[in-house]
This record gives sequence, C-alpha cells and structure tokens, in this order.
Amino acid sequence: MFFAIFAVDKPGLLATRMENRPAHRAYGDRYDLPARKIIGVPLTEDDGQTMNGSLLILEAPDRAAVEAYLAGDPYVKAGLFERTSIVAVHESFEMIRELLLDDEEE
Repeated sequence: MFFAIFAVDKPGLLATRMENRPAHRAYGDRYDLPARKIIGVPLTEDDGQTMNGSLLILEAPDRAAVEAYLAGDPYVKAGLFERTSIVAVHESFEMIRELLLDDEEE
C-alpha cells in the first residue's frame, strides 16, 4: 500500500528543520525501516524557497508501519511538526511508482 504524509512545521522552527535535515534525509534512504520512502519533498511558503513542512509518499504494508517509520524520523524526534496527516493512496499510484523507480536506476 501507499500512504501520503503531509506534515506542517511548527512556526519559527526553520533552524530546527535545517539542523536535522541531513539526518532526516539519511533516514529516508535506509532500507531497514518498516516503510519505504518513494517521494520526499519539502513544502514551502509561497516564495517557493522557505521550507515549512514535508510531503512524503511511503510504501508500507499498513498504517502501523507508516506510524513506526514516522516515529523514528529525526524531524519527528526533534518535535518539528505542528500537525501530521496520513492518507492512504489508491493502488493506481503503482504505475507512477514504477516510473519513479525506473528513473532512479538509470
């Protein structure tokens, strides 16, 4: 299954985001976690530059695996997010996933 995660930063924590960003990115690249990151991008203010949240698409067997993945994320551990939403994504996303993974292998 696929899940979209929308996480919005608490106001005033851009420095916390930037301090934890390298560890967050390394965490998402691991293969020993309960879910696999397919897409991970920062959300921004309307200027397109100032980061203020995260959008993730994870592949996981169930919501519990997504919650376990998030519990270990350095951003979550640092208390960065004001709110987080987890939404299941329709199985048709599999076609997009295949295209994304093909691009990674080239």
